[in-house]
Amino acid sequence: MNRNPAIRPVEKAAFALYNMAWRIILPALRRNQRLAIGFENRLLKGPLKKNVHIWIQAASGGEAYLAWELLKSLSGPRRLTAVLTTNTLQGKEILEKAVQDIKGRKPNVEAQVTYFPFDMPLIMEKAVRRIRPRVMVLLETEIWPGLFLALKRHERPAVIVNGRMTEKSLSRYRIWPAFWRSIRPDHILAISNEDADRFAALFGSRAVATMSNIKFDRVQEADPTGDALDTFHSIVKPGTDFAVLGSVRQEEETDLENILRDLNQRRPDAVIGLFPRHLHRVPHWQNALDRLGLSWGQRSMMKEPAESGQVVLWDVFGELNTAYQCASAAFVGGSLAPLGGQNFLEPLFVGLKPVIGPHWRNFLWVGTQIVDQGLVHQADSWQDVAGFMVAGMARPEAKETIRQKAAAYIHKRQGGTQMACELITKYL
Repeated sequence: MNRNPAIRPVEKAAFALYNMAWRIILPALRRNQRLAIGFENRLLKGPLKKNVHIWIQAASGGEAYLAWELLKSLSGPRRLTAVLTTNTLQGKEILEKAVQDIKGRKPNVEAQVTYFPFDMPLIMEKAVRRIRPRVMVLLETEIWPGLFLALKRHERPAVIVNGRMTEKSLSRYRIWPAFWRSIRPDHILAISNEDADRFAALFGSRAVATMSNIKFDRVQEADPTGDALDTFHSIVKPGTDFAVLGSVRQEEETDLENILRDLNQRRPDAVIGLFPRHLHRVPHWQNALDRLGLSWGQRSMMKEPAESGQVVLWDVFGELNTAYQCASAAFVGGSLAPLGGQNFLEPLFVGLKPVIGPHWRNFLWVGTQIVDQGLVHQADSWQDVAGFMVAGMARPEAKETIRQKAAAYIHKRQGGTQMACELITKYL
């Protein structure tokens, strides 16, 4: 039973205006290239499963992976029915893969994947009346007033799991806190004390708790095969002093040119593996390496192992993780420019402490403690990156020790999926 406060006339008037605004903007949204995909589903004109156990909303690709983890771990009725919704094509494709994977593991699960309806109150009223979920699960930052109103009217419980909220978002919501409290969800599991405090400031603290981030449960330690290592050693001989510049992005290429020049000057014997994140940047790097006067070879064209002091321009997918395993120093790109950063856990789990720049918001869920504990080196400039890498090549640490410390860090933070599933199961 939803015990949220009653909606006052002023909030009802606000919803009427919100509904009217949707009527006005819907024709324009039809012309939006992204929203045009599945537009009829977003208007609720397609079939929907009825009277399901659980409705999970995963905004995009990242949240879709979390939904996958939840469904994989969820125990419940002998037959579990679900509707999985998302806002994006990528999210839909991931959810469809999840359903196929889970069917092989748990034949009792029946799930429909479709696009999340537009939050127009009349559309959401229809959606909730059709689906009638025993519980509505929203992942991370999903606060939809039309949906919450419809759930409240039909006494369908709503929970937010893996919840996060920024100060900026909170400041917008707090313009009218009474409005949000009138339709607040039944439970919120936030991924940090700070996020929990923000949710509590908006909805009240009664039903807010913390959990470990489900993303920790998805972390898998790499295990390169012997064949992968054999292939790699045909390019970089075992025992070579080897440094990796991994997943480098276009916006940081000027800094990377400086790092290449500096590393080559300070460690002229080292082989450097240059891995552009996007292969369409390979021609740029061909010209840049010539302009820098560096000796280089293109991975796909090399028939012999790299020579001392050579830069290997990697234009082949699938070998970066093996490169990390064989390197004595590595920089993980997307982090010297404000791009959010790339996955620095990959080198860490093969026993290499990575260097990253100051911009790694995509992986802040890992926690700044990973820097504080010295498992990851955060550099503020290209000069710092080069300095950390030179030091790493001069004094390499035992890879097995690093692997064990990284595993302990992650394992200590796992268990969020189980906690979320325990909450959801109470409603099933």
